[in-house]
Amino acid sequence: MATVCWPYFDPEYENFSNRINPPRVSVDNASCHDCTLIKVDSVNKPGILLELVQILTDLDFIITKAYISSDGGWFMDVFHVTDQQGKKITDIKTIDFIEKTLGPKGQSTEGVKSWPAKRVGVHSIGDHTAIELIGRDRPGLLSEISAVLANLQFNVIAAEVWTHNRRIACVLYVNDATTGAVDNPNRLSLMEEQLKHILRGCEDDEKGAHTSFSMGFTHMDRRLHQMLFADRDYECTGVTAEMDYPPCFRPKIAIERCEEKGYSVVSVSCKDRAKLMFDIVCTLTDMQYVVFHATISSDGPYASQEYFIRHMDGCTLDTEAEKERVIKCIEAAIQRRVSEGVSLELCAKDRVGLLSEVTRVLRENGLTVCRAAVSTMGEQALNVFYVRDASGNPVDMKIVEALRKEIGETMMVKVKRVPTNAEAPETRGWTKTGFFFGNLLERFLS
Repeated sequence: MATVCWPYFDPEYENFSNRINPPRVSVDNASCHDCTLIKVDSVNKPGILLELVQILTDLDFIITKAYISSDGGWFMDVFHVTDQQGKKITDIKTIDFIEKTLGPKGQSTEGVKSWPAKRVGVHSIGDHTAIELIGRDRPGLLSEISAVLANLQFNVIAAEVWTHNRRIACVLYVNDATTGAVDNPNRLSLMEEQLKHILRGCEDDEKGAHTSFSMGFTHMDRRLHQMLFADRDYECTGVTAEMDYPPCFRPKIAIERCEEKGYSVVSVSCKDRAKLMFDIVCTLTDMQYVVFHATISSDGPYASQEYFIRHMDGCTLDTEAEKERVIKCIEAAIQRRVSEGVSLELCAKDRVGLLSEVTRVLRENGLTVCRAAVSTMGEQALNVFYVRDASGNPVDMKIVEALRKEIGETMMVKVKRVPTNAEAPETRGWTKTGFFFGNLLERFLS
């Protein structure tokens, strides 16, 4: 399995460097008429680009352009960003948060954490327990997983589920409605055994399903990328890739050598979507490549990104095997978050068994979940499911309408088609930007 690690940096030296040359952050709304410029100048350190992109992504910003330069010991970034509606960032509290988070007070001495590959991990964080699952995907698997948790009286308060190349990766946060985090070893052992049984039931390849415990925490999307990368989901047959992803979703990736500066230049051209830059930078970081320069731009529905990289040992990509592996890994990172077909947005009062109920209805109506996100805000559960016909055919909207009537008696439901035509650009807004739960709740309540 691939591992992610960094060379040792003395924390006291890094703190000293930050005190002498503290990061400078500016939020500029005057230079461009249609976007906000966020400029960051800082002492360079491992993983700093990923940290910045992750923060901007978590703020639900759309990065329309970016210019990265980090030669030598200094790191300089300019991000052109908008909100979900394509407008400038003008909220004073948000701007203040950006300046504090990206500035001297927000700098972490720990950098990007390394994580070993886990098949099933369980660890307590605050008042909930986190569960990690990875294995062979099949129709109805998410329904079976959620049914196990419901039968054991675990409430799913947050979750992310990705499927790619017949593999499924899940990170779920669960708790007990009365006691909060579940720390009873007997209950955890029973849950682990039942989840292992479900994963074993759908394994017929050489990868298999294993279980282990993880005592730590990381960013949910980042963790899913690491899990699938360690699982080698990028290794698949061409038949599977062609069937799951139409030509309009397949990125064009090329790697060339910049002889003058000694870089490998990775060029990516694909359909634009939210979190695209994060997914690519995350993958390059996990593969232990350092981004020295980069240019990011969006032209209508398409994105063009170029990264000047070297391996952490200073080497470039000199062999065709190395280039092919990087191309496959970046393509996999892009496609993990691609969804087509129909999306279901649900809002209901949170309760034990809600996820199990919804996924059971989807399964009974012949729909399979290819991506899902679950969140809880107060007493409200906010769920998004991207679904496809289990047999691979286009989703019959009559089935979707019948499903909406069935589950709409107890929760609010919105149905949307996810565009698959490359000639039909996605709009700036919620459809393009993906899972933004605060905005989703506002849409239901408006």
